[in-house]
Amino acid sequence: MEMKKLTGIVHSSLTLSTYKKAFALTTTLTLCLVFVNGCTQQNSIVAAPVALQGESIKHYKYVLENGLTVVLHEDNSDPLVNVNVTYHVGSAREQIGRSGFAHFFEHMMFQGSQNVDDEEHFKIITEAGGNLNGTTNSDRTNYFQTVPANQLEKVLWLEADRMGFLLPAVTQKKFENQRETVKNERAQRVDNQPYGLRNERTAQALYPTGHPYSWSTIGYVEDLDRVGLNDLKAFFKRWYGPNNAVLTIGGDIDIAQAKAWVDRYFSPILRGPDVIDAAKQPATLDYTRYITLQDNVHLPLLQVTYPTVYANHQDEAALDVLASILGEGKTSLLHKNMVKEGLAVQAFAAHLCQELACEFTLLSLANPQNVRDLKSLNEIIHDSLTEFEERGVQDDDLQRVKSDIETGYIYALQSVEGKVNIMASSQTFKGEPDTVKSELARYNAVTKQDVMRVYKQYIKGKPAVVLSIVPQGQAQLAASEQNFVLPKRNIEPTQAVILAPEIVATVDTFDRSITPTADANRAISVPDFWEYSFPNGIEILGIETSETPTFSLSLSLEGGVLLDPIDKTGLASLTAALMNESTLNYSAEEVANQLSLLGSSISFSAGGRYINVYVDTLSKNAVPTLDLLREKLFRPAFTQADFDLIKSRTLGAMQQSLRNPSVLASRGRNLLLYSNESRLGLPDDGTMLSIQAITLDDVKQFYDDYIRPNHATMVAVGDMNKAQTLQLSAFLSSWEGKNYELPSFTIDTTISKGKLYIVDNPSSVQSVINIFRHAPVFDAFEEHFKLTLANFPLGGMFNSRINLNLREDKGFTYGARSAFVGGKQTGQFIASADVSSQFTRQSIEEFITEIDTFNASGMTAQELGFLKNAYSQSDALKYETPRQKAGFLVRLLSLGLNKEYPAQQQAIIQNINAEQLNALANKWLDTDKMHILVVGDAATLVESLRPLGRDIEIIDVPE
Repeated sequence: MEMKKLTGIVHSSLTLSTYKKAFALTTTLTLCLVFVNGCTQQNSIVAAPVALQGESIKHYKYVLENGLTVVLHEDNSDPLVNVNVTYHVGSAREQIGRSGFAHFFEHMMFQGSQNVDDEEHFKIITEAGGNLNGTTNSDRTNYFQTVPANQLEKVLWLEADRMGFLLPAVTQKKFENQRETVKNERAQRVDNQPYGLRNERTAQALYPTGHPYSWSTIGYVEDLDRVGLNDLKAFFKRWYGPNNAVLTIGGDIDIAQAKAWVDRYFSPILRGPDVIDAAKQPATLDYTRYITLQDNVHLPLLQVTYPTVYANHQDEAALDVLASILGEGKTSLLHKNMVKEGLAVQAFAAHLCQELACEFTLLSLANPQNVRDLKSLNEIIHDSLTEFEERGVQDDDLQRVKSDIETGYIYALQSVEGKVNIMASSQTFKGEPDTVKSELARYNAVTKQDVMRVYKQYIKGKPAVVLSIVPQGQAQLAASEQNFVLPKRNIEPTQAVILAPEIVATVDTFDRSITPTADANRAISVPDFWEYSFPNGIEILGIETSETPTFSLSLSLEGGVLLDPIDKTGLASLTAALMNESTLNYSAEEVANQLSLLGSSISFSAGGRYINVYVDTLSKNAVPTLDLLREKLFRPAFTQADFDLIKSRTLGAMQQSLRNPSVLASRGRNLLLYSNESRLGLPDDGTMLSIQAITLDDVKQFYDDYIRPNHATMVAVGDMNKAQTLQLSAFLSSWEGKNYELPSFTIDTTISKGKLYIVDNPSSVQSVINIFRHAPVFDAFEEHFKLTLANFPLGGMFNSRINLNLREDKGFTYGARSAFVGGKQTGQFIASADVSSQFTRQSIEEFITEIDTFNASGMTAQELGFLKNAYSQSDALKYETPRQKAGFLVRLLSLGLNKEYPAQQQAIIQNINAEQLNALANKWLDTDKMHILVVGDAATLVESLRPLGRDIEIIDVPE
């Protein structure tokens, strides 16, 4: 079980476009469109425009006397509930010199309250079988958790306690610790990441000093150092009252009972100060501002940002359509003029909206093999704008965006959490929890004339912020000489003494210190599924579910990257990438347009031991979508032009990935475990040398040899029964086989004495630490499975010993973890963290201490009981969405399991004892037989790490 990331920063628009922009990049559905002619006839695809349609989310809304807005939604399809508390406060409410407060407070809200001990919020939710998170953006902060339905009262007690009774538990020690944690988060996500300062620099240039969006949500380190505990308490008192919050509850609830619990726990909380909505403040520019950032990057990046309107403005929808035409997917002008021409590895446009202002961004990641500097890309961007004006808006342009909008909503409605998120956001920013129909109507109303009008009003000839990010020492690559100096942050020391706010006692009629109890867990059964096999050997599992009108199909072809020749690693990945391009009958752009109009997606990828094919669509559009799958699977064009383009993009992306410290750590760890003479020791996507050695004939041969049904399985989940699914996929039964052997590997798993290895990442502000060894391969019931249980208290959850030590106690990292990872032929134990560079040695020492202590003494009886509760109660959350159901079937097929395996695992969990788990931990957690890998600044690390007493070696990773 992986430890979930529990806090995060989110930047996004606020209503329907939030879901459109979020979901369009990762998942697709479909609109009510049909093919006039079949997919097998070249250039004969015609789609009829159809208006968006959406259903309301049924809900019950009311307001408590203290101003808390409550929204309830009953959905009895699964025995779980989601609770979301959204506060209408984000970084935009901060003062100059006090940046990062809202995000800082997100962390503090997990540190206990008057009746909840330190770290208990995480512990209570985890033990209940749930998951939780919190996010902050410029305009709101939200906290949410999904738990089994019988745990609802407990969650409401927890949320009410931190809303009304947080300050008595806020201490200087907690304040200092979380300040260090936030600094580590900034270092990991911003300062130590290539391009990590992109948004911060753009905001500094786009908005005037003092504008609420002129600083980033995570804030500046110097601001975090400037503030004190009382500043933080005052911020809470000002913004975190019930009258500035929305409580949304969805799932398997009884409305009357939920209302009673809400009234019991939230009604006594005192109202906070009145909150007035902030004035809209779209940015304005009087000239184009060129700025340059020299960064640890290989690929130069150009970003052009125009100020536009604000979220929910009447022109937002038309600007979204314009962004799609210019830079969304293979049908866009930027893709055609940059990516297709080999000038850019990536190019896109987006219209990102926040409550007070929106930004229209065009971005291009240059391919240095074919581009001399960013000035030429900037010229292409402006040429593309001119081309748009000349070509005008086409029918397909409007329909693609409208399809994306509906797509986002339908996928969001697949989970209770998705529906709750929609309602919470809509209520916070529009005053109504259900705005589905009004939002769809807004996009239905967009016309061609609207799109051209907003282009001329906000983009054509208008000033922008032009950011060039170039490699260190190569400022000459910028789009233009810098003509704007970022404002200096001269923050005057405050003369006022911030006093701790007065805490007014809340009057209750019950004892809040008593944790509510839960009813017995409901019995959970795995989803019913059907089975079938095609004559050519494809094994099929399927689930019929009608909760949403969607259908997904996946194919897994075993072998994947393991079939690569050792001197041409990356061949499987390159072959899969090319299968996403042209077919014999259609260009890549025509296929992309057809799929986008349908709202469907088809993707090929390679990773691990499989080549995977994923198909998503609305069930009513499954026929034309599966016709396109047949075209892409059986008739890839494999043209020289596509090959050259994909190969060039792959090499460019690979060069940039080698600036990512996490990528370096992964490559180094696999090299040390398996060597560069084994396919297992080399990256799935290959190396620079191996990719350069691959030819188009190699790809064609790999396709002919291995894109076969011999080792293929299929999973189908959606609003179709077995007969319909088999009829749709019948063409796969005639897929001709060709025998091939799955490779096996001889692995030397002995590590007689662990060493310390360093991968140099010069001037890095953080060090990536990996402590690892070989471990058992996957099994569902024996050593690997039991080691996963044993690791749970050590490093498998937020409240693990490792994370509480390195993050919560020491403040060295944003998160630390450990895991036993097992596949069919390999197994590893990995403990890892990204730590502040000055604490690298101390962090390793704490890792070793925790692992050695656990190795010697094992888990406690209390930890065992916690583990059993957490694992036994989490089943309620495992089978809710179609994606989760499909994942269950994939596990059955790929690992050779039967449907009873979850019940068998639960029986093991309930009957196992601490002695058994501790014996396994003692066998496998000997740190003397573990290697330590550190990715960081070797110049400062070598001497500082010598006291660890290990042999130190600086290594290069496969490039």
